[in-house]
Amino acid sequence: MALNQSAENELELVEQARNGDRAAYGELVRFHYPGVVHVVYRLCGDAALAEDMAQEAFLRAWINLSSFRPGSPLRNWLYRIAVNAALDVLRRRSEDSLEDERMEMLTDQAPDPEAVVIEREQVAFVQKAMDSLPEAARTVLVLREYGELSYQEIASVLDIPLGTVMSRLNYARTRLRDLLKAQSVHREYEYA
Repeated sequence: MALNQSAENELELVEQARNGDRAAYGELVRFHYPGVVHVVYRLCGDAALAEDMAQEAFLRAWINLSSFRPGSPLRNWLYRIAVNAALDVLRRRSEDSLEDERMEMLTDQAPDPEAVVIEREQVAFVQKAMDSLPEAARTVLVLREYGELSYQEIASVLDIPLGTVMSRLNYARTRLRDLLKAQSVHREYEYA
């Protein structure tokens, strides 16, 4: 049974999954998996970790499916589980080990044309700038920009007031813009 995006169909699949129907849960996972991986990747900048955390989130969701409240979107509930799982892992990791892994990923790549290298440097810098944001601000920014959640949905996912969502998002955008602007000036000086 292919997952139709309608809320009724999703609720029907949730109910079937609650009754032990693994195929119904599989449909829910197939539909929501790309979004969950995307959000987690933007939080951590590590594709392998994003995949692992998405799997962990769906396992936790399966185990706790009885606690899902049908009045709210399943996507929001899954994002909350995934964000919490990812933040738990990130808190345990040291900054040095994370940087070492990123450097290994860069050196493991086959040589590419100069434009690809420059693009990778830019992507790495944006991710580094994202990583430098406080956890709370980074999480709100990722859920809004990459998870495409509304302000109200973010408030629901993170269980924080709407005003807090707006202030954290404003702070994150402003800080990220300042960091990127500073890098741009630094690069111009470096290449001059």
